[in-house]
Amino acid sequence: MKTIKQIYIIDAPVEKVWDALTNPKTINKWGGGPARMSDEVGFEFSLWNNWMYGKNTEVIKNKLLRQNWYGGENWDKPSILTFKLIEKNGKTEVDLLHEKVPGEDAEDIEDGWKKYYMGPLKDLLEK
Repeated sequence: MKTIKQIYIIDAPVEKVWDALTNPKTINKWGGGPARMSDEVGFEFSLWNNWMYGKNTEVIKNKLLRQNWYGGENWDKPSILTFKLIEKNGKTEVDLLHEKVPGEDAEDIEDGWKKYYMGPLKDLLEK
């Protein structure tokens, strides 16, 4: 099992970043839809046409989103994903921590966060 840590600075207020992480209509603008997502604890989400799915385990609006993630063939147990949002001078720092990632998938997932998730989200919000 591997741990992935990444930090992103997004030139947008924390409320817009939160919306881009939790509102399925906004997710469909930057991600592979259709998305099922909410900012409610216990909500069972799915992304990329059910390729990634899981459950929200902890939610503090505009501050913290923790989720159990499943995906691919190697994930018989969930990985743990945490987004921490910190507003700094009108920008938002997103601290991404993805724990218990299956080792054989870790390199692809680490790259995928940049190319397919946080990169497109950042691009959408900074237009």
